[in-house]
Amino acid sequence: MQQYFVPEARFNGNHVLLSGEDAKHITRVMRMNVSDPIICANDKGEAFLCKIEKFEGSNVVATVQSRLQSDPELPVKVVIVQGMPKGEKFDTIVRKGTECGAAAFIPFYAERSVAVWQKDRIEKKCLRLKKIAKEAAEQSHRLFIPEIMEPVNLDQLLSIGETFTFKAVAYEETAKKGQVSALPSLLKQMKMGDSLLAVIGPEGGLTPKEAACFEENGFQLCGLGPRIMRTETAPLYMLSAVSYQFELLNGEVEY
Repeated sequence: MQQYFVPEARFNGNHVLLSGEDAKHITRVMRMNVSDPIICANDKGEAFLCKIEKFEGSNVVATVQSRLQSDPELPVKVVIVQGMPKGEKFDTIVRKGTECGAAAFIPFYAERSVAVWQKDRIEKKCLRLKKIAKEAAEQSHRLFIPEIMEPVNLDQLLSIGETFTFKAVAYEETAKKGQVSALPSLLKQMKMGDSLLAVIGPEGGLTPKEAACFEENGFQLCGLGPRIMRTETAPLYMLSAVSYQFELLNGEVEY
């Protein structure tokens, strides 16, 4: 069933007004008709089963049938800090990371980052990523759209880290040494409601200097198994490990 995120102001009693791209998608792409079911979420943690009531010009009016009780969100808040990758890799990271349950994405200017967002293009790039996050959140029936933050440098990132319960850094040198117990140990310490700031390096990885700086500021250096992953694969691995620990292993997933 197709889901749409609708601003809370568009909910009026038991009616929901869908407009813009959402209305176009319903009429032109999905070619829905009156009485067809859809899910409307308000990005506040609530989702409702609705039925299309009528088409008003370019808008769609739906009637709320019931509130959905399922909660597909990860039991812990995971924010992905992504070393700025090249090309359109960030699109993939946001799209797939949203499907895997990330709460937010922070672009990070690492020492080995090749890509740099020009200041006059940051807003446009963030808007693009927010659109991708919204579409992915709808596709995966999330209750929240992940936040897309503006790029940060190392000092800004260390400051952000002070507000998190746990902080992890995917560091390939740790993996090369065969030290693979740090991440499982960290996850076992976490409990529902905790927050995790997960740092992923760019294509060239993090420098030893950056790794040491993170470690000095309370970040745990973690290997992600014996294989070296691409920068766009590592955040998905991290999110999958969290999902396994808190949803699959503990039987929290409801079908």
